[in-house]
Amino acid sequence: MNTKTAFSAANILLPNEVSMSEAWAVCACDQYTGEPAYWQETERLVGEKPSALRLILPEVYLEDDDVAVRIAKIQQTMRDYLAQGIFTEYQNAMIYVERVQSDGKTRAGLIGKIDLEQYDYSKGSVSPVRATEATVPERIPPRVRIRRGAALELPHIMILLDDPKKTVIEPLAVQRLTMQKVYDTKLMQGGGSIKGWLVPEAEQTRILDALTALGENGGENPLVYAMGDGNHSLATAKAYYEEWKAANPDADTENAPQRYALVELVNLHSPALEFEAIHRILNQIDVKKLLLDMIKALDLRTKGETEQSFTCVLGHTERKYYIHKPTSNLTVGSVQMFLDAWLKKNGGKIDYIHGEKVVKELALEKNSLGILLPDMKKSELFPTVIKDGALPRKTFSMGHAADKRFYMECRKITDEI
Repeated sequence: MNTKTAFSAANILLPNEVSMSEAWAVCACDQYTGEPAYWQETERLVGEKPSALRLILPEVYLEDDDVAVRIAKIQQTMRDYLAQGIFTEYQNAMIYVERVQSDGKTRAGLIGKIDLEQYDYSKGSVSPVRATEATVPERIPPRVRIRRGAALELPHIMILLDDPKKTVIEPLAVQRLTMQKVYDTKLMQGGGSIKGWLVPEAEQTRILDALTALGENGGENPLVYAMGDGNHSLATAKAYYEEWKAANPDADTENAPQRYALVELVNLHSPALEFEAIHRILNQIDVKKLLLDMIKALDLRTKGETEQSFTCVLGHTERKYYIHKPTSNLTVGSVQMFLDAWLKKNGGKIDYIHGEKVVKELALEKNSLGILLPDMKKSELFPTVIKDGALPRKTFSMGHAADKRFYMECRKITDEI
């Protein structure tokens, strides 16, 4: 089998028929961070049923006082689920996925593992697997604490392929009638539905050859795998692997489960894939001072023909500003660089929101300001990352929060179970 590509088959765990229900799959943990009611409703829907909710820590709770207790409970539940035989393991597997989104469009994907030795998230990296936006180092340690001591990983990582000829994933659509279906379920809270099929060995070989060809056509230091969603999740897997490797210098790293991370590949050119801006909501701030400082720093004007512009939301008032002194090639870059520096000096909190409606609702709160940013063209992604390195953090989102990857598959990340 071809071994040149960073992507390969994995030993994948799925709930068995008795344990699988609509309560199993839940949305990515980094979604709805400003909407605790979403996670409270998820809790109600899950009840006592086996669920991925019991194996993840929604980031809305990441700064709670009981986070250490939550992590310990998650890790124990992982061991309990394994001991109770909830899972069926599929050896050396790839899973072809068709996700019907909330808008009715179908997004095809491919589940397997990525080699963390071939991934470098630092800006300017030339590794085959690269971050598309800046990675925030301080966001990694809390997530490493979850992975350290965990028996399982559940991926919400989506990695993009620049495959305009549709050579890797799309051919599986015509094969699915002859492939073994491993799940077919609705997804809760407006998440659409999802189906998954085991990919036969012959098709796995074709896939790896096609991925290798993408790399060979990319020139020197080709970018084959670009992060779409789950940037900090993959960075956490990398950080934990490096920590484990340093502590086990004589270990067989080639076959170590810690070396890999379960991911979903998606073709950038999928018609179901749309890039949307990730907006900002600031709270616990002196709004007047922030606006005055930002107007001065970026030379903001309410009229102009500049390429960079955004909208501020204060209470019920919206005002569009044009940036006449940009500090980045992208609007989001100019805005984020200013906000990072201002918050460090003046204090306050920032959250990253998918959807204008939520921003407008949150901007009604006292000492809060919403910032609505423009969409990024997905055709700009690979060329920009190759030319300029990682984009500013939280530059874009692939669709609405409800359409983010739901946790379905699992993989053992330690042999010590």
